[in-house]
Amino acid sequence: MKVGSIFPQTEIGSDTGAIREFAQATESLGFDFLLAFDHVLGANAETHTELTGPYRHYDAFHEPFVLFGYLAAVTSSVELATGIIILPQRQTALVAKQAAAVDVLSEGRLRLGIGVGWNYVEYEALGENWRNRGARSEEQIEVMRQLWTNELITYEGRWHKITDAGILPLPVQRPIPVWLGGASDRTVRRIVSTGDGWILTGRPDDRAKGLIDKLHSYAEEAGRDIDSIGIEGWVSASIGGPDEWSKEAEGWKALGATHVSLNTMRAGFETPEAHIDAIRRFKDATSGI
Repeated sequence: MKVGSIFPQTEIGSDTGAIREFAQATESLGFDFLLAFDHVLGANAETHTELTGPYRHYDAFHEPFVLFGYLAAVTSSVELATGIIILPQRQTALVAKQAAAVDVLSEGRLRLGIGVGWNYVEYEALGENWRNRGARSEEQIEVMRQLWTNELITYEGRWHKITDAGILPLPVQRPIPVWLGGASDRTVRRIVSTGDGWILTGRPDDRAKGLIDKLHSYAEEAGRDIDSIGIEGWVSASIGGPDEWSKEAEGWKALGATHVSLNTMRAGFETPEAHIDAIRRFKDATSGI
């Protein structure tokens, strides 16, 4: 099982030295990947009282593609993963271009996690349709894969039209792996039909087992080899200490996860050094997994 750390977006601050140090610590400690969350805009909770997601306007987020362009230059081997880019609130060809650029600059180290999101305020601000986001994301993945694997494409779908154009330079990985986040029934089916992997939130409990069992069932129904679908689970550093983190990681492995990562945000760590110490302890605790 591959082990990663989650970049502490909302708590790392804006010191480029601290950002570099966290990424380089992730690599030097032997982690397989570094994953970063995504939000373009945060909504004011006092105005948007109906939003139920966990982030607001006071939560800071470094833009993942820009962040990874920087981290590509200060690391050499650790995989860079988005977890997740809210794909339908963005222009498809532009995301394909940005992802290809990161993959080139990192020499083939990008894993693109995507999802449909929960914050309609971002969709409104970015000029994209909130209501058709799920179905549209399926076509977006198809368009991106064509752009990543061909110098020129001609494509006309329900939401996209590209006439004899391309995005040189092409990425190193052709295509870049696309993992999906989310837990709805439609999302699980979408993972089977279009995804390279699944990023699961929560804990390795009965809920997660039920979802993974559903993935197996849908894959069998579709005639897809379940081993071709990666599964990533997350461990929260707010749950106990290294012994508990190790048990959580073991729980994910028992459910069939191929990847596990530690989220150090909202665990009471007040400095970048404290976040680094936490991932160090997590790596030690999971060394035998």
